[in-house]
Amino acid sequence: MNISDFIRKYVSLDSIPDITKTDIAEIIILSFVIYQLMVWIKKTRTWMLVRGLAVMGVFVFVAFVFRMNTILWIFKNVFSIGVTALVIVFHPELRKAMEQLGRQNLLSSVFSFDSTKDRQVVFSDRIIHEIVKASFEMGKVKTGALMVIERNTPLGEYERTGISLDSLLSSQLLINIFEHNTPLHDGAVLIRGNRILSATCYLPLSDNLLLSKELGTRHRAAVGISEVTDSFTIVVSEETGFVSVALEGELYRNVSPAELEERLKLLQEKSQDSRKFKLWKGRGKSGRKTDE
Repeated sequence: MNISDFIRKYVSLDSIPDITKTDIAEIIILSFVIYQLMVWIKKTRTWMLVRGLAVMGVFVFVAFVFRMNTILWIFKNVFSIGVTALVIVFHPELRKAMEQLGRQNLLSSVFSFDSTKDRQVVFSDRIIHEIVKASFEMGKVKTGALMVIERNTPLGEYERTGISLDSLLSSQLLINIFEHNTPLHDGAVLIRGNRILSATCYLPLSDNLLLSKELGTRHRAAVGISEVTDSFTIVVSEETGFVSVALEGELYRNVSPAELEERLKLLQEKSQDSRKFKLWKGRGKSGRKTDE
């Protein structure tokens, strides 16, 4: 077959398949899914796995070219159980990815997974004042504290790990809860609207390798809960007295009372648009010594 015959057979207009609206929709959907998958891989430990698989792929390609049948046989038999092993090893990352997908507004607007979404939540200026006052009063005396404010994602799973209070929020109550050597001081407090749901709650710890080694369990728990929910978390350091906040997997350290009040006021808005919090990236990261 010469070049002219090849062009007539494969490059002519007759060889171009018909593209329908369904094909275009599939291309758009697949492009979006592949892009999101690549972004997710880049942000997790999976990126190192992909690099390792790429190196293995090069060895397999070389073995295929030079017909190294023993290596190809080993790879063929190991690959079948390797996929299952990868799912087990990277179960936490896969779970986080599914949780993040479920928090997307596209799905939540179509499917109502939780009846508490219709609940009217009161988050008044008085509550903001009480939270800010309690946070910095505890900071002055270096009383460690961890307060998680519920937004759209229900925190019932974590509420059940603590002691139920269902009390009206006040600065005095928050300070008393986190007072040293009291029964409720260890763990996190969950807040919904103007009420404290429970205390001594256990939170998931973040395994983000980019977090400072100076950070202790309290700060890693704040980042951890912000990675799997859309909650807004306030941390008071027991070592330095600094007040920090966590949102969407980011920790903003050593914030001022005005900055904390500003963030809390954004939570009052019905839209609760997290994009406004993005403007705060890079602020509060003072890099000061040891926040526990």
